[in-house]
Amino acid sequence: MGDSSNLPSFAPKTAAMKIGQTLVAPLMDVLHWTTFMRLVNRHGGNCYVKSLTCAEQFRVMTFAQLTYRERLRDIEVYLSMQASELYYMGG
Repeated sequence: MGDSSNLPSFAPKTAAMKIGQTLVAPLMDVLHWTTFMRLVNRHGGNCYVKSLTCAEQFRVMTFAQLTYRERLRDIEVYLSMQASELYYMGG
């Protein structure tokens, strides 16, 4: 009963979250946004946008992927908690 090997380890997720937070802004700087926007325009990606452009959605989904966010609600809650730092994260 005192064996802790059966308990789930949460350390990798926490470490990955910190890595994701530090990687988002530099990753966004590396991308060729002119090429991205050219592709969006070619395929009409922003034609019927009401609030979230393709570039904004790409940033959010990249952040979610790097920080292992699994649900949209989880992404929304975390980003709203970090609202003052979104500028520095590239959002």
